[in-house]
Amino acid sequence: MNLSVPLFFILAMCLMPHTFYAQGPNISASTTHLAKDVNISGKVIDKDTKEPLEYATIIFTNKEKVTTGGITDSNGLFNISIQKGVYDVSIEYISYISKTIKNKKIVSDENLGTVSLEINMEALGEVEIIAERTTVEIKLDKKIYNVGKDLTVRGGTVSDVLDNVPSVSVDVEGNVSLRGQDNVRILINGKPSGLVGLNSTDALRQLPAESIERVEVISSPSARYDAEGTAGILNIILRRSKLQGLNGAITTNVGHPTQAGVSGNINYRTGDFNFFNTTGYSYRESPGESSTKNEYFNGSDPSTFLNENRDFDRQRKGINTNFGVEWYITDSASLTNSFLYRNSNDDDETRNLSTELDEYANVINSTNRFELEKEDDTNIQYSLNFDKQFNGNSEHKFTFDFQFEKSRENENSLISEDGNDVETVETLEKQDQILLQSDYVMPIGEKSQFEFGYRGNFSKLNTDYTLAFNESGNYVVDTDVSNNLIYKEHINAVYSQFGSKVKDKFSFLLGLRMESTRVTIDQKTSNDLKKKNYIGLFPTVNLGYEISEKQSVTLGYNRRIRRARSRYINPFPSRSSATNQFQGNPDINPTYSNSFDIGYLNRFGKLTLNSSIYFQHATDVFTFIAQDSGETVIVGGTEVPVITRSPINLATNDRYGFEFTLTYRPNKKWNMNGNFNLFQSKTEGFYNDIDYGAQNASWFIRFNNKYTLPGNIDWQTRLFYMGPREDAQNKTKGMFSTDMAFSKDLFKDSASIALSVSDVFNSAKRDMLSTTETFISDSEFKWRKRTFNLSFTYRFNQQKRNDRESRQGEDGGEDMGFE
Repeated sequence: MNLSVPLFFILAMCLMPHTFYAQGPNISASTTHLAKDVNISGKVIDKDTKEPLEYATIIFTNKEKVTTGGITDSNGLFNISIQKGVYDVSIEYISYISKTIKNKKIVSDENLGTVSLEINMEALGEVEIIAERTTVEIKLDKKIYNVGKDLTVRGGTVSDVLDNVPSVSVDVEGNVSLRGQDNVRILINGKPSGLVGLNSTDALRQLPAESIERVEVISSPSARYDAEGTAGILNIILRRSKLQGLNGAITTNVGHPTQAGVSGNINYRTGDFNFFNTTGYSYRESPGESSTKNEYFNGSDPSTFLNENRDFDRQRKGINTNFGVEWYITDSASLTNSFLYRNSNDDDETRNLSTELDEYANVINSTNRFELEKEDDTNIQYSLNFDKQFNGNSEHKFTFDFQFEKSRENENSLISEDGNDVETVETLEKQDQILLQSDYVMPIGEKSQFEFGYRGNFSKLNTDYTLAFNESGNYVVDTDVSNNLIYKEHINAVYSQFGSKVKDKFSFLLGLRMESTRVTIDQKTSNDLKKKNYIGLFPTVNLGYEISEKQSVTLGYNRRIRRARSRYINPFPSRSSATNQFQGNPDINPTYSNSFDIGYLNRFGKLTLNSSIYFQHATDVFTFIAQDSGETVIVGGTEVPVITRSPINLATNDRYGFEFTLTYRPNKKWNMNGNFNLFQSKTEGFYNDIDYGAQNASWFIRFNNKYTLPGNIDWQTRLFYMGPREDAQNKTKGMFSTDMAFSKDLFKDSASIALSVSDVFNSAKRDMLSTTETFISDSEFKWRKRTFNLSFTYRFNQQKRNDRESRQGEDGGEDMGFE
């Protein structure tokens, strides 16, 4: 692949680890074995609620900087065996103020008594809901969804996980939306990833939920992040442990409709090296169905009617593995290498019964269409990360990332009608991507921070699409549709931002990002070559004010961009059926948006409210319109028009809404959280003298209830309702779904078994009415039916996951709590 990458920059970055290594001091390994002579015990509790803090960390460090320690159990108790000596003893818990006992002389068994920790309200830009207490953790600019606490997704996929995240919704086709908007940027550990693949919808349905530690919903991204994604960013953080020695977990699951899988994560840390691996395999059968009723207007002649009923039988097999090594070069520098491989195979069968009716609803013709589609996807990704901290300060650091990804997707379809093979469709996609990123963060004083960095994204996508018809036993290529498109996109970006906290009440983070984009559209079939170059400035502003210890308000502003994907640009049509096709628009321009978000957070004892009002103004917005292509096909002996769906730029879109998240924990056994989102969208614009302006008001609500039954059986129920939606041509009815799960810990909390039911009432479906000047289409689509799943998890050399240790060292894009 010939990508315009500054080679001197790569060489300079590769040499930097050696430079920093030469500067850093050598230290003794933190895993030195200590003789266990005395026992130190005690208890850790919340200062306000007096509840025990499970998984609080107790750390003993002697003058040789040798460290040992342990964690508290479910009752907040700890009992740790250490060697006699003089130690600094630290008691820590995420989002709480740590306590340290200096120069503690330990010569015999001792009980430290009860240690009370209080919420850290001084942490810049951070307001709490503790992850160990609830499924949802809230910060000033984002929500953090902790996957391990959710029973309903065990044995499921990443797509199932996202469908449970506050502010996020996933429709029946797997499309992800944030606050009702579909242009969401999905990152893995703060970066683009091969785990998402060429088709993020399919990839997210194949990755096991157990591979995820948490999901960050970033509604007001700082300048550090790519400006792509007008709706915001979903940052998926993968599991990785930093516990000493060998530890890990394995999960197996079976279900109905037929599904089975196994996934596991393993970690081994010894001396200055940490080896980690996450691997999963899954097999799923996903039956689905759809129906469409079309009425075609024929001017003064009577309308014609065509009904289509489809049944889907999908078989999906997938394997993914992520292996890596962390090398702690010094106490302030580390180098991480990781390799990712993902492969999935799909065998999909679609049966389509088309029935043509006359004006009196009498059947004229009917056709049975059968499609057998085989798909093979492969992603390979190599990543290198270097992290250097200065003067032992984790806030003063330099990081460099290099990532190379190679993706391949092959689709082959054989289509028959009434038992006779009629056509074949083949789509071959090859994509190569290179990512370069470097960030430098420098604290200024105790409450300020300056940051700048560079990111380069260089990608090349080659799409080869072939349609051939069976003519007397020979397949003849349709040259009007078959084509080869090569799409290149090179983005170079630099950014800088500065943040501070004033008088312990007011916080701000101001940033500016510049992105230079060069796009090349090389349509090999028609010999059309187009190049586009544009530069954009993307300012970001995040402000926060703490009214009291329990109340805060925030204000966020950001400018973002939505670039057209290669499919949106390709002028050659691709077919979803004989009567429907998609055609790109090579002249489509990027969409720019300006967004404002005002947030309010209040903690009323055991009840926490997080709410926001948001507004977005976008120009040159993408809108998909359906038109009569002017072509016809013969269906059942009757000539039927072909409908083409294409993207266009409309003038403007104004989007505003209100959302709130409530969390309530009346006692240790009962936990509830709910999320409500109400939004209004108004689009204005004309295309070919047709007014495509539309207003759409919609809403969705999600409620999670988790309760511990007698026998320590956890019971969780999730309710979700998506309100009706409407745009210029389409009206979609509301949709309701319910999920339920039960879980029980076994073998002294080293294992868990869970039973879950997705879509209990089999009600999740899309019901849509499309109206144009030439036809009306009434359709119903159900991606999958009610699903039962039984999963078993076994953890070795660890108890239930320590959420705190899993956060340390992860690349979640942390910057002063604002991000």
